Amino acid sequence: MGRDLRGKVAVITGASAGIGKATAEAFARAGSRVVLGARRHDRLERVAEGIRASGGEALPVVTDVAEAGQVEGLVGRAVAAYGRLDLLVANAGIGYFARVEETPLEVVERLWQVNVLGTLHAIRAALPVMRRQGAGLLIVVSSVSGKRGSPGSGLYAATKFAQVGLCEALRVELAGSGIAVSVVLPVGTSTEFFEAAAAQGGLRVEPMGPVQTAERVAAAIVRCARRPRPEVLVYPPARLLVILNALAPRLADALLLRFRRRLLGDRLPGPP
Repeated sequence: MGRDLRGKVAVITGASAGIGKATAEAFARAGSRVVLGARRHDRLERVAEGIRASGGEALPVVTDVAEAGQVEGLVGRAVAAYGRLDLLVANAGIGYFARVEETPLEVVERLWQVNVLGTLHAIRAALPVMRRQGAGLLIVVSSVSGKRGSPGSGLYAATKFAQVGLCEALRVELAGSGIAVSVVLPVGTSTEFFEAAAAQGGLRVEPMGPVQTAERVAAAIVRCARRPRPEVLVYPPARLLVILNALAPRLADALLLRFRRRLLGDRLPGPP
């Protein structure tokens, strides 16, 4: 069964929809007190109301993770309300799909601000609290794209690689502190993520390969909270791609070439 999550305080970013919403609901069902951070006030309130209606405890705090002060405020509200912070799920993220050379620099900056700096802001806000307690768990929701980039998502993959590298370093830096670090690596997930990415002006694409529900990812996150692991591949067969890319990157390239035309159409020339 692992750790008992009843009464634990969990801060979750990007909690108004998708994986974040499903994760907040899953932690609440497990008996945790959830503090929800996201930009959209109306949707955040609806998530909190739904949790309360089901007998859970939820505190919504409007938060833009790209703003360090707002993330510090989110963690501060959690500590002020409940006196501690046991779990941080750094989930907030955005996507964009286009060729690397065609991705506008302002989009690159926003991807970095939300996906990478947003994660860093959350970790830096949570760490002092967890150090005082001598215990805590940091969970970063990254992506299989953080292990292998694919055509049309180069800049998005770069932010996911950054999250994975950050977690790898933190695991060693925090060894012996009582604070664990886990990175969760979903494959394509059935949420509004791809639609939202296309709305920003990028390509409209569908998830490549297997597609999971947000609830399945949330269940994996809760299992990780009960029994922390360094890395969680929500779709276990994805490890084959990770291993293949590490051992034979040219073969991984060849496999992804099969998907290139489907993802980008005739916008990429064929191999020389």
